[in-house]
Parts: sequence; structure tokens; C-alpha cells
Amino acid sequence: MDFLNQFFENVFQQSGNFLTPQQTTEKASKDLSRHLEKSYYGDFQLTDAVRPGLDLKITPVQGYRHDVYVDEESGAKVPVIMAAASKEILFSVFMQLVNRLGPSVDVVLETSHNHDTTGHIDLYREQIDMPVLTSTLWEYENLLTNDGCTGIAVLNPKTPQEVQFDEHKLLIMYGSPLEPFEHILEQNGIYCNENIRFITESEHVHSSSEAMFQTFECLQTELGLDSQSGAGRQEEDFDGELL
Repeated sequence: MDFLNQFFENVFQQSGNFLTPQQTTEKASKDLSRHLEKSYYGDFQLTDAVRPGLDLKITPVQGYRHDVYVDEESGAKVPVIMAAASKEILFSVFMQLVNRLGPSVDVVLETSHNHDTTGHIDLYREQIDMPVLTSTLWEYENLLTNDGCTGIAVLNPKTPQEVQFDEHKLLIMYGSPLEPFEHILEQNGIYCNENIRFITESEHVHSSSEAMFQTFECLQTELGLDSQSGAGRQEEDFDGELL
């Protein structure tokens, strides 16, 4: 985490030699702890999954913007909405978006708990009934909301449309039409701001724990995804890029 090294360096430089290196490190540790414990930025509440970098180049706010996803292989362009929502409404909004996808969907469970690999691993399940899925997801609301190493995507390949709730707890919607998703966002007080910047676009910190990993494994089992099932592929976030 480069920003942590920079943070400790900056604190020492600003001390004017009035503090010893040990005192400076202690001060830096306290400042870091205060930063990581801060969950509110104005009216916006962060989940426990992620925190912005110490330089705070991007202040978390609620809103959404439009993007375009470009597939690297085919060059196909897919319209995208990216949204950030405050913690108190975040999971409810995600579930409202998911329910727009139809009676039967595919699910991709994303994990980066294994730090020996780069990117994340996707576990894929096809054709799960929406009532079964939604019941399971509500049961694991805490994990999906607060674990910085767990993400999930729900898609209807027949439409095709997809709703992703990623490790950073951003809501990402792919496909067309996007208007129904926009309507849900705005009903919940999440408004369009094409200049909004997200926590992913600057230094940030993910948070997880052994307890979260164990809960992830329970969710994996409930969704019918053992370690050998699904796509099992490692990715560097996307196969294409957002413009």
C-alpha cells in the first residue's frame, strides 16, 4: 500500500524534527486508525468493506454516472451505469435492481480472499430462481455489504442485462435499456452526476477477516458453488474496459 508508506513519510517530514521517529510512527498510527475508523463523509456512510486513501483525493458521495464498457475481443460497446449509495440504503437498492432482471438468472460470486492470486476468482451458477436467490442474498446481507473481498453479479443472459455489487460496494448495471435501473436509483435519492468520481479511482483500502471468509464459504455452498464449480477463472476486474 504505497499511500501508507507516503503517509508515514509525510508525517515525519512535517514533524520538523520535534518528534522522534518512534513518536512520529505512533502519531502516524493514531492518525491512520482515526482515518480507517471514519465511516461518515457528510451524509454518506461507508460500509466496513473499504476506505478511501489517506490523501482523500476522492471524497465518497452518493450518485451515479453513465459509462461504456468495451469488450477487448469483439470491440462491442455496452452502456453502463455506475452508482455509489450510502450504506443505510445500499443493499436494499441492490436487491431492487436485481429484481428487475427477471424470474430466472445466472449468478457470479466473486472472491479475492486468496491473496496468493492476482485479481479475483469468479464462481458461476446458471439458472437460479429469483425468489430462491433473493432469500439467500438477504440472509447474507452483512457479508455482501461489509466484506471487502466479496462481490456478486446477477445477470439475465437472455436480455442481456447484469447488476454487479462489487468488492468496493459500487452498483454497476450493464445492458439496455438502463432506464428502469435509473428510475430505481432516483426513487432512492441517488441522482445522476456525470462528474462523480468513485472510491476505486484513487488509493483505497479493502477490509476482510477470517470470519468473513468462513461466511463467504457458507454462501458459496448455499448457492451451489463448490471450489470446482462455475467458471473458476481469475480476472483483473473486467475482460474489457470502461470508457
